[in-house]
Amino acid sequence: MRRRLIQSTLAVVLVVIAVFGVSLVIVETRTISNTAQERVDSEALRLASVVDSRLLSSAGVTPEILQVPGMQDRYAVVRIPGRAPIEVGTKPEGDVIRSKEHQGEEGETVVVEEPRSTVTREVGRTLLIIGLVALLAVVAAVLLAIRQANRLASPLTDLAETAERLGSGDPRPRHKRYSVPELDRVADVLDSSAERIARMLTAERRLAADASHQLRTPLTALSMRLEEITLTDDLDTVKEEANVALTQVERLTDVVERLLTNSRDPRTGSAVAFDLDEVIQQQVAEWRPAYRSAGRAIVSSGKRHLRAVGTPGAVAQVLAALIENSLMHGGGTVALRTRVTGNQAVIEVTDEGPGVPPELGARIFERTISGRNSTGIGLAVARDLAEADGGRLEMLQAAPPVFGLFLSRSQPVKKPTPDEEPTVR
Repeated sequence: MRRRLIQSTLAVVLVVIAVFGVSLVIVETRTISNTAQERVDSEALRLASVVDSRLLSSAGVTPEILQVPGMQDRYAVVRIPGRAPIEVGTKPEGDVIRSKEHQGEEGETVVVEEPRSTVTREVGRTLLIIGLVALLAVVAAVLLAIRQANRLASPLTDLAETAERLGSGDPRPRHKRYSVPELDRVADVLDSSAERIARMLTAERRLAADASHQLRTPLTALSMRLEEITLTDDLDTVKEEANVALTQVERLTDVVERLLTNSRDPRTGSAVAFDLDEVIQQQVAEWRPAYRSAGRAIVSSGKRHLRAVGTPGAVAQVLAALIENSLMHGGGTVALRTRVTGNQAVIEVTDEGPGVPPELGARIFERTISGRNSTGIGLAVARDLAEADGGRLEMLQAAPPVFGLFLSRSQPVKKPTPDEEPTVR
């Protein structure tokens, strides 16, 4: 591209120089020739006036009298009636420029000649000057073309590199502008695309991390159930374990759908009214074997028969994240307590462990933030799931740790009394 820009600019300059240069040479040549002709005519007229004045004053006319500075390159012939011709200067050889024959008042005639080589030399000097100016114009045009080509080609090279980086998976925007509106527009579009790709990649990586974290424990529990099924011959036990396994599979499906929904649009929710007791008892039953193996207990208490608005699978995942967090980082008995505050139902999860370190504080919900070398994803995903259902997850107390899941309450449907039942006729 640089070469084409330089060549096109140079071609335009050469055409302009050719058109105007040739015209200028023709005009200057004619001007110099006309000037030389006028010069010898003027010189002949001057000599004629000098001879007239000398003749009228009866003074002698000699070559020395007529020879003046500037006559070295000219030759003049003065013819006076009754006298021999008077020659001034040296007669030139070859082509000459001859003046008109000027006749004085006493009948004398004067003719002045000048070698055409003087005109040729002057034309040559003019051509040299024009050539030097044209050469300077070409050099200046080449330099300007190189500068302009670099100004246009370098941004295009940068934009091409940016596009190549985007294609290779490096979506960092460059935010570089070139003071060329069209190129800046392309740079804006590429930067916007880079930011969108970066958000998409972040969402995909976040989805992968969330999915691996959220599915790890349920898959482990499901594997244990299936192992128990393979090791028993009791048909009732097989049915019981299979039903529990199917329930866990349904929860896993719900978890995957919820993660996919949140990755596409965190604002999308499918909240319904559900019974909190069922979700809490389900989690207590699923996690009791793990706590029993660790020599700990998990219990539930508080207000019963509460109905909340949300997604049961998402609420179960939030509670699972809190319970797993207590199992890994807490100590003693884990308690799930339900209470009511205003128009919200609250599920508190607490344990008897040391709690959240003071240096972490509210940052415990940030991704990659963990107190004991864990992934730091569980609580962040739990908060996202809670907010997607219109609720919120907060740390109510650091030591001992108390986490609260706030959900909107669903008012129970009032059954009509016999007096209020409509009469059917």
